Amino acid sequence: MFHTRLVFALIVGSATAVTAQTPASETAAVQKTIQAFFDGMRRADSAAVRRTLAPGAVFHTLSSRNGQTVLRPESPTEFVKAVGSPHKEVWDERITFDKVLIDANLASVWTPYEFYLGSTFSHCGYNSFQLVKLTDGWKIAHIIDTRRKEKCK
Repeated sequence: MFHTRLVFALIVGSATAVTAQTPASETAAVQKTIQAFFDGMRRADSAAVRRTLAPGAVFHTLSSRNGQTVLRPESPTEFVKAVGSPHKEVWDERITFDKVLIDANLASVWTPYEFYLGSTFSHCGYNSFQLVKLTDGWKIAHIIDTRRKEKCK
């Protein structure tokens, strides 16, 4: 019985140690990629946004229609094109980093946000990012978000 508990404690301790060893510099690098995505969006700089995306990146949004949850794919190519197209107001998505989880070359990031067109509030929700570490750094592989106009903050 003691042997079983010792093995269990070693396994749990090892898993905790691996999680705890994520260097702060990796967390900062992941956050920097996401911040660069939104900085590019604010500047209407489609090339800057494109540089943050992994090849084959996927976008989804969740919404509610007639009380039912709707999962809608969005085209990263069309999004990048829209970012660089002329628009009157600055697209300003204000995020905070709630959770950043990293294991090896995979990161999962949870960010509450408020979206503004210029200085006018549009909607809020949460983003969930999946990033991968490639040879040229952390890149966004998947974004899924929620969108609503009420219960913000």
